[in-house]
Amino acid sequence: MGTIDDYLAGLDETDAAIIARVYRVATEVVPEAEQGLGYGMPALVYRGSSLLSVMRAKKHFGVYPFSPAAVAEVVPLLHGFDHAKGTIRFTADAVLPDDVVRRLVAARRAQIDG
Repeated sequence: MGTIDDYLAGLDETDAAIIARVYRVATEVVPEAEQGLGYGMPALVYRGSSLLSVMRAKKHFGVYPFSPAAVAEVVPLLHGFDHAKGTIRFTADAVLPDDVVRRLVAARRAQIDG
């Protein structure tokens, strides 16, 4: 896979718009983040470290902040969302709220800056 733009170009319009929204919110928090790869996935990269990836799966979208601690920091905001150690899952019918994305990205940025 290539950059985020390449990945989005290969998705249907609805899925691409949902994923692009998450990346747009993330870049509001970390405007200096650049498109790149994280563990082989299209991702935002900040200061040479993977910041966030958002991918389409068969039945959901996955948000990967490359940090279990960042996910743990937003768990209180994830009522109704499936999550695991390093991922948060959502659907087109129940998208991840912008404030959750902001808090998640801010937590990951703080780790990278730390």
